[in-house]
Amino acid sequence: MAGRIRIGVSGWRYGPWRGNFYPPGLPQHRELWHAARHFNSIELNGSFYSLQRPSSYAQWAAATPPGFVFAVKGGRFITHMLKLRNAQAALGNFFASGLFALGDKLGPILWQFPPQLPFDAARFEAFFAALPADTDAAAQVALRRDHRLQGRELLQPLHRQRLRHAVEVRHDSFVDPAFIALLRRHGIAWVVADTPQPWPLYEDVTADFVYIRLHGSTELYKSRYTPQQIGRWAAAIEAWRHGGQPDDARLVSGQAPPRRAARDVYCYFDNTDKLHAPDNARELMAALGMALEPAEGAGWQAGDDPRRARGPRNRPGRPG
Repeated sequence: MAGRIRIGVSGWRYGPWRGNFYPPGLPQHRELWHAARHFNSIELNGSFYSLQRPSSYAQWAAATPPGFVFAVKGGRFITHMLKLRNAQAALGNFFASGLFALGDKLGPILWQFPPQLPFDAARFEAFFAALPADTDAAAQVALRRDHRLQGRELLQPLHRQRLRHAVEVRHDSFVDPAFIALLRRHGIAWVVADTPQPWPLYEDVTADFVYIRLHGSTELYKSRYTPQQIGRWAAAIEAWRHGGQPDDARLVSGQAPPRRAARDVYCYFDNTDKLHAPDNARELMAALGMALEPAEGAGWQAGDDPRRARGPRNRPGRPG
């Protein structure tokens, strides 16, 4: 028994991918459709910059095949502007904005904190306690939305499920065993975020799943991962998906996580500016023995009716 592996990219609308990862002539409205037939998950980052609409989430769900999963990035209004304080209405707006339209394609929710936000135990305890553990609880949170969502909200989940939350920290004060213990108490994943510096890179397991963001090993958002580096990440993922951790894991806490038979692993490449994210994601898939080619009949061909499976409009992808 082993956990499910999901490999993908952060965002999908990037100019340099056109004519490279995306075939020449592929309409922009089918870029998600194409990407979702090569990867089994994508990190949706437009939700970080602004509240989306239920119709957009529904289009994204319709453009992707069965079994596909989106990781959804929590709003920066909550994390960067409010800095988690007095966020009840903002959380309500986020969960009412259309996430439920993804149905069973709703995967982990990523909360990324700004580099200026240090660890404050009371502040994070309160925020973690406010995060809904399942879609029923999220529906109750959504009821707290304010007037800005009037007429454009979705308050009823289309699919009942447990919700997973992951946090990406960018301040050294989080390199604290007390924070690891807090995450484990709430079942929230510490994001393994690979960057050249200055953000902390540690690999403590704090939940029943592992969430990885690969931003570039030597140049933030740009550098390509070498075959040796891809091999190291593949070995780490194999350890995590079998319930353990890598022998060379970089750890904050000396307290080992509870042993599990399996953990799901989500891994997203964010080294996007120079074409590398799709290539590196496929290289990691190959190293893990995952299928690289889409299912028969799933590929796009020149001459396809552009009105078929009309995909989403997502704002241009941004690193983050």
